[in-house]
Amino acid sequence: MITLEKVSKWYGPFRVLDDCTASIEKGDVVVVCGPSGSGKSTLIKTINGLEPIQSGSIMIKNAPVHDPKTNLARLRAQVGMVFQHFELFPHLSIIENLTLAQIKVLRRSKDEALDKGLKLLERVGLKAHADKYPGQLSGGQQQRVAIARALSMDPIAMLFDEPTSALDPEMINEVLDVMVELAQEGMTMMCVTHEMGFAKKVANRVIFMDRGAIVENDVKDAFFEAPRTDRAKDFLSRILH
Repeated sequence: MITLEKVSKWYGPFRVLDDCTASIEKGDVVVVCGPSGSGKSTLIKTINGLEPIQSGSIMIKNAPVHDPKTNLARLRAQVGMVFQHFELFPHLSIIENLTLAQIKVLRRSKDEALDKGLKLLERVGLKAHADKYPGQLSGGQQQRVAIARALSMDPIAMLFDEPTSALDPEMINEVLDVMVELAQEGMTMMCVTHEMGFAKKVANRVIFMDRGAIVENDVKDAFFEAPRTDRAKDFLSRILH
């Protein structure tokens, strides 16, 4: 589904990604973790072309992400992205947030987009708030809207960039519950998160990054029970404690 081959990226002289190689198969739920500044968010943003790379390649199915000939708008419609800070359009109502890209990118009729949007809002428990604006909702509700908006494009995979880190603690579970449901339904997912409980519950693989490099890429149980590197052992001892 998604293949990264020796992906590297620099900000000036600073190498933020260092020869990152990984593959995500259909139905995989991959958690990307590591200390702050390790390149996690940058890595996930390169996958749908939000960040350019200087070397290596990224393929989504058979489409090279960073090829100038690739239609990025169409590609991003296939790979949903949920950000740390929601990124909803504040001047549009909740339902308008869900229908805009469907109409503009997928060329759905207004009625089709509206029907799809309302069904997804019902799925995340927010249909009653369809006519409100983002500023009228809590952080957890806005993030659930952001997930519904991404799902409205019928993506083949979902990317999550620390989706709960901007939320109050009591709002985290309402977002994680939606993500767990998606994973259990077989959605291909790649998630940057520090929520190790979520990782243990639904991930089948864990990628651990440090200083821009993928240090470990292993099945979930092996990573948590017997990490191979001292750096991963130190990270887990701190975050799990």
